[in-house]
Amino acid sequence: MAASGEPCRPGRGEAAAVVVVGSCMTDLVSLAHRLPKTGETIHGHKFFIGFGGKGANQCVQAARLGAKTSLVCKIPHDLLKCFLLLNIKKLTAQEGHVGVKGSDWSDPEALLSIQVEGMAQVGKDSFGNNYIENLKQNDISTEFAYQTKDAATGTASIIVNNEVKTLFNPAPAIADLDPQFYTLSDVFCCNESEAEILTGLTVGSPADAGKAALMLMGRGCQVVIVTLGAGGCVMLSQTEPTPKHIPTETVKAVDTTGAGDSFVGALAFYLAYYPHLSLEEMLKRSNFIAAVSVQAAGTQSSYPYRKDLPIHLF
Repeated sequence: MAASGEPCRPGRGEAAAVVVVGSCMTDLVSLAHRLPKTGETIHGHKFFIGFGGKGANQCVQAARLGAKTSLVCKIPHDLLKCFLLLNIKKLTAQEGHVGVKGSDWSDPEALLSIQVEGMAQVGKDSFGNNYIENLKQNDISTEFAYQTKDAATGTASIIVNNEVKTLFNPAPAIADLDPQFYTLSDVFCCNESEAEILTGLTVGSPADAGKAALMLMGRGCQVVIVTLGAGGCVMLSQTEPTPKHIPTETVKAVDTTGAGDSFVGALAFYLAYYPHLSLEEMLKRSNFIAAVSVQAAGTQSSYPYRKDLPIHLF
């Protein structure tokens, strides 16, 4: 850590401080004034193709904050591959090591994101089952790995050894998640809907989130964070076993898509570059950055760069 408080910046040839393993998606997004009813066709007022995927999103946010990052991902061998690789080249001036999996448009489910009045509703897509994560932004080098059937998609980091701090984001959540994910992750971070699936509890308030966090802690987690969107997040750890609510700033949301990934990416950045900070302080800063992201349209395109954020965050 530099004396000025600036995070150390490793050279281009040095190992990444943040390595993300997760999904890389091409989002097909239609904007509408409301959600359609079952079987109803409605008019949209805008359509665009964007870059997403939980792993890619998290990697992008960490990189935009100044982290030396690496993305482990896999992309399909179809038209979307062209968009993804062009985006990688545009943002990094290099392709890196990106695995390409044979697949085509015959995959049954396409990703659909319908955005209504600043809220996001995202459907699970089959592309996420075919490749692990891709899309690099700003200085993110990428490598590929095959996804195993028993691994959760959207993994925020990979469990390596005691020398590597791991941050696990169980999205999309599955009720019968392998117990090792609880015991081997240093930080277990989920949102309220994921917490409900994992615990069977209803999570609609900070108090509810605290109860869910306690249950997850009982499964062997060292640190549990439950994010609550505009409600901030709740933290709990083995050393601080009482749930604590960390509120966030109230802002006018334009598009909440990817806000949780912005939070996780920011948290990964602080864990890697500002380990002297308390967890509570890291979460306050991550909350702030995620709140900035919802004030602009798009997913990765809404993620703030370090230069555009208040200096006190660094």
